Amino acid sequence: MIFTGILSYRGYRYLWWSLGLSTFAVLLFASQYASDTARGNTWQGYTLGSIAGTGVLWLGYLGVRKRRYAAGGAPMLGWSSAHVYLGLAVFLVATLHSVAHLSFTIHGMTYLLLTVVIISGIVGVYLYLTCPRATADNRQGVSRAQLFAELLDLDRRARELARRCDPRVAAAVRSAVERTVIGGGALAQLTGADRSLFLDPDRPGPAGEPTLASNAEQRAITEFVSSRIPRGDKRAEVATLQQLLPILFRRQAVLRRIRRDIQLQSFLEFWLYVHVPLSVGLIAALLTHVVSVFLYW
Repeated sequence: MIFTGILSYRGYRYLWWSLGLSTFAVLLFASQYASDTARGNTWQGYTLGSIAGTGVLWLGYLGVRKRRYAAGGAPMLGWSSAHVYLGLAVFLVATLHSVAHLSFTIHGMTYLLLTVVIISGIVGVYLYLTCPRATADNRQGVSRAQLFAELLDLDRRARELARRCDPRVAAAVRSAVERTVIGGGALAQLTGADRSLFLDPDRPGPAGEPTLASNAEQRAITEFVSSRIPRGDKRAEVATLQQLLPILFRRQAVLRRIRRDIQLQSFLEFWLYVHVPLSVGLIAALLTHVVSVFLYW
């Protein structure tokens, strides 16, 4: 798969580049102890800082590069592989430059923001390695549009069969179809929560009318229809209920796959909404850090 190829691109080319850069940074950092202690304002520290700063700006450029598919140069797979491995190396270089010193200054906050960005990047790599395969397994060779098309057909068949049953069954099935909730807000998409409802005739209100009840995962409506089969008044109605139940079970399975598909996509979209603003904030903090060093140090 393409996302696995990001890590193994050209025989792990950028992993070796990253290890080479990291080795050079560690040796440069260690050379400070020959005459002094490690600090960020020695010539070695400034060199490490320059490498880290340049690396952060280059990593940020990938976001622009991804929107320029017609641009020449290395393919996107190579750029993404370099982004992953060199991003980790840049974090090591920045750690050596700052001697892992955290403080409530622009310098310490820049390093802290870099740490958060790197962590979010690692999460992104995990998502891009796992979500596409999970999406393919969940869809089982069909698109989301095809899943919705099947759902609409199941809804139609369920309503038609329910109309041939007791009015209480017809009303319950119709309300379950109409009150099925798919997606929702960001939290609902990320958690895959199901806030579906239906009018439950077995739970009458003060005036004897059915009341709304939770129908999460369509369990309540399938249990309601199942319970009506032994109580069917006519043989024809029992046969209709027996035809209706498999359709409701199939509808339950399709809805579960749709919600899972939305959830997997929302993982990637939410990650971008977090990682990109953090990266922009990091670049702004980095530039402020560099300017303040030249002006006040």
